[in-house]
Amino acid sequence: MSLVRHVPAGTGASVWAVGDTYTMKAEAAQTGGLFGLIEASVPPGGGPPPHTHTREDEAFYLLDGVLEFHTEDRFIRAAAGDFVYLPRGIQHWFGNPGESVARALMIITPGGMESFFTEIGTPVRAGELAPAMDPEEFGKIAAVAAAYGSIVPPPDHG
Repeated sequence: MSLVRHVPAGTGASVWAVGDTYTMKAEAAQTGGLFGLIEASVPPGGGPPPHTHTREDEAFYLLDGVLEFHTEDRFIRAAAGDFVYLPRGIQHWFGNPGESVARALMIITPGGMESFFTEIGTPVRAGELAPAMDPEEFGKIAAVAAAYGSIVPPPDHG
C-alpha cells in the first residue's frame, strides 16, 4: 500500500473540539505512524486547557493570526510565519488573544494523537461556528486524553 497522500485545500475530516476546529490533513495510519498533521482554527479566546503529552512532541507553524503559548517557564507570542516546538513531557497550553481566527499547522510526532481530536470532537457542520468548550465535558476530555498518554489536570478554580 502506498503512503502517498494528497489532501486538497479546504478538505480533510474536520471536528470541533475544545471550542476550536481541527482538520485532519495526515493521520498515523497514512504516514506509517511517523506523524500526524492537523490544521487548527482557533477563534478569539479559544485554545485548549493546560495539558502534557507523554508520548508525542508537538510543533506549530502559524498560518494566520496570533497564538500565545504557555509552558511552566515560557511565554511565547507567535504570529503568522512563526514556528513553535513543544517537546513531550512539558505542560503547555495555547490561546488566541486576537480578534480574528488564528490558523496553525500542528505536527504531532509520532502520529496517533490526532485520533484524540476525532474521539472527543463533534463533526463540523458547514456554515456554523465551533461551540465554546463546555466545562461539563472536561471529565470526558481528561479521560480520553489519558488513554492517549496525555495528562489534563483539573481546572484551577482557586
